[in-house]
Amino acid sequence: MSDTSVLFQPFESAKLSLPNRIVMAPMTRNMSPGGVPGPQNAAYYERRAAHGVGLILSEGTVVKRPSSRNLPNVPFFHSEEPLGGWRQVIEAVHAAGGKMGPQIWHTGGTTADPSFERGPLDTPSGLNKPGESVGEPMSEEAIADTIAAFAAAAADAKRLGFDTVEIHGAHGYLIDQFFWSGSNQRTDRWGGATIAERSRFAVELVKALRAAVGPDYPILMRVSQWKQQDYDARLATTPDELEAWLSPLVSAGVDILHCSQRRFWEPEFPELDGEQGLNFAGWAKKMTGVPTISVGSVGLSGEFLGSFRGKGAARESLDGLVARMERGEFDLIAVGRALLSDPLWAEKVRDGREDELADFDPAAMNELV
Repeated sequence: MSDTSVLFQPFESAKLSLPNRIVMAPMTRNMSPGGVPGPQNAAYYERRAAHGVGLILSEGTVVKRPSSRNLPNVPFFHSEEPLGGWRQVIEAVHAAGGKMGPQIWHTGGTTADPSFERGPLDTPSGLNKPGESVGEPMSEEAIADTIAAFAAAAADAKRLGFDTVEIHGAHGYLIDQFFWSGSNQRTDRWGGATIAERSRFAVELVKALRAAVGPDYPILMRVSQWKQQDYDARLATTPDELEAWLSPLVSAGVDILHCSQRRFWEPEFPELDGEQGLNFAGWAKKMTGVPTISVGSVGLSGEFLGSFRGKGAARESLDGLVARMERGEFDLIAVGRALLSDPLWAEKVRDGREDELADFDPAAMNELV
């Protein structure tokens, strides 16, 4: 049995204090009819708060832009009724002793449900990926309105009492489509040959958020190399490119980077530090100096997307995670599918009840356990 005490040490940063290092990863549930989270959504998050999760990050919740979501029951984070639902969520989480932030999102040119009718899509260059046209490039007005929509959502998160807010800048959605040369072929100030140039949209968006929430409210940002359109895509092929991508985001106002990879134990640059080298979150922390969250198949041994094809995933020892946390490679660890199936996952790990942990059940994708 692993000694997991390092996972339950308090986390302290300049703007965010947490009781432990366990984060509930954002996971799309598509269970908010009309875009409004209800009592069932509040109870779902409350259960994790009551059973030892240090920080809950909500499922992706979309900003006020036409066609910002790609599934019909993804929640909104704007307008009176949806925000009223989110107020009930954060009140329930706080009553259970938890802390939480919404993940604010725009799905860009991606299509998860072809039968879900959407209007014109926001994309940098009218592309979802190389060779897949989905419309026209965003105008300057559309870009400005989108940045303003993200800032308004962050201001609402603070007003409603959320403890932090996370920007979804990963996985091939809108912000990430600006980062990626495969989908951003603009020749104006929002594009460019380098990752630093293509980061301008995200940098301006972060600046707008920081202005909206003030200097002391913590802003998280989720980033990834891989895309749902291309699992092997890499925005940064060297540590210098990684710094050129991420450091401007930190300078603009990001306090913690949430670094998504398919398997957290895989090294980011093995050619530099070997097969046991730093992972994505480890290199991001090294190059920017800010705290990082790692994520990727924690507690599972199954193939990353196997569960979405109806395959289960067995548990994996936590020894590797503990070792990386003990050496300070990253600061927090986000748990996804394992926590989706078992709301008591953190509590069981804390109390040494690993033999009670359940393997991931794909059925949990279709209900709010």
